[in-house]
Formats: sequence, structure tokens, C-alpha cells
Amino acid sequence: MARKKKKEIFRYDCTLTGETYKTTKKAKNPEELISVAAYYELNPENDDRPEHIIKDIEESKE
Repeated sequence: MARKKKKEIFRYDCTLTGETYKTTKKAKNPEELISVAAYYELNPENDDRPEHIIKDIEESKE
């Protein structure tokens, strides 16, 4: 039976929201990382998500 390789998990915190997330790749500059939600808050003109997702996120904030 073949063995699976263990992937190393890296945990990072968003510098704006404090949200913790994990990835399998090491970040070059972890102090500059922000979450997707924080990115869209900073750049609303680049928000290309479908309307139903934006609506669900706004409802969950309330």
C-alpha cells in the first residue's frame, strides 16, 4: 500500500480582520497577507463575485 505524503500546514492571520486561515504553501511575506473579505472591503471596485454571494455575505454581517 502506498503511503501518503504529509503536507505541511501553515497558519496565517489577516492583518486587517484578524481572521486565521491555513494553506499548504509557505508565504514569502506573511505580514502582508490579508483575507479575501478584507481585500474586497479595501477594493470594492474590483469585487467581481456573483450578486447572490455578495447578498449572503451582507446578510451574515447583520
